[in-house]
Amino acid sequence: MVVKGVARGRVTAGTIAGFVLRIARESTSVGTQAGMAETMRVDLATWQGWETGRRPLANVKAGTLLHVRRRLLALGADPHVLDLLDPAMDADRVITATIDPDANDLHPLASWVHTRDTAHMIAWALNGTVPPALAHTGGTGRRGPVAKAPILSVPDRGMFFAYLRETAESALRAGDDGLLLYRQALYLCSYDRGPEATSWMVHALHGRRHLISASGWTPHWATARSTAAALARLGDRQPLLDFIDRGLAGDDSAEIANLNYWAYWLGSTREPQADDGFMRHGLTTTEPVRLFRGLATGLQQAPAYRDLYVHSLWALLITNRWLPLADPVLADRLAVHTARLLDHEGISPRARRELSAVHYVLRGHRT
Repeated sequence: MVVKGVARGRVTAGTIAGFVLRIARESTSVGTQAGMAETMRVDLATWQGWETGRRPLANVKAGTLLHVRRRLLALGADPHVLDLLDPAMDADRVITATIDPDANDLHPLASWVHTRDTAHMIAWALNGTVPPALAHTGGTGRRGPVAKAPILSVPDRGMFFAYLRETAESALRAGDDGLLLYRQALYLCSYDRGPEATSWMVHALHGRRHLISASGWTPHWATARSTAAALARLGDRQPLLDFIDRGLAGDDSAEIANLNYWAYWLGSTREPQADDGFMRHGLTTTEPVRLFRGLATGLQQAPAYRDLYVHSLWALLITNRWLPLADPVLADRLAVHTARLLDHEGISPRARRELSAVHYVLRGHRT
């Protein structure tokens, strides 16, 4: 695979996971690299290699990595940071496999459904946006110049996006066998906001726009959902409204698929998934409260997807009216927010009806 006009930079296969490891180390009582290496009984060069990514954590023996994580926890490391080591290693793998592909290996985006945490880690490396799960962390005092994010070099970012667009196009030519790879590659392509990339994205998304009009669950349903959401992110809201009306609302299988998608994406379904087929089975999450919290937070933080968040909250709450009782503080905050949205003239007729129903359920938990 050859991409013209893109200079090759140096790719470090474990940069993101190494950066997360550094944050975990800085949150402990030990603090320094030398002190941590001594505590873990490894060479200082080994620990430094893990943190810089020169020695990727993904290549460390499973028993050794488990020991490191357990010792970090015992030393006071932030458990939320330690939880991010897996998505960080996944993100490293996606980036490395895209920039430096192995013809004998299946691309990681074709072999598993990635999560929001993995997407946030990839975005961190591409544009420096700190993942929300790390927003609360603060580094300890450091000497000398230290990178503030595991961000790729400009040549490597160009290489990543160029190869990723080519990967998406190749997956599309593979038909149904390439659906998962195409959908996930296309989503990550949206992180490139350059004029040429935006033009390519709009063309690619509109080329699949016909999927949005399909009714209910099909093997292309997840692709249609991602396509509509990506167009909304680019400022074209109508495809998402069409998808909700035609491919989601009123169809039980599609409603279940949508909530299963959210549950996996937001982390309330923990089991890894190899493909999108899990979405069409009965509601898979065992943590509906976590799903409720994730949707409520998204409604407030991601206005581009407001209509989808509203519909999803409505679908969850009309069948689980007890959920506001599980988190009354969140329910009260959400009730205030929904009241404000109902006063907004820009919401669609469907969203207004569903918001009214959501607001009614939220206020009902007080009685």
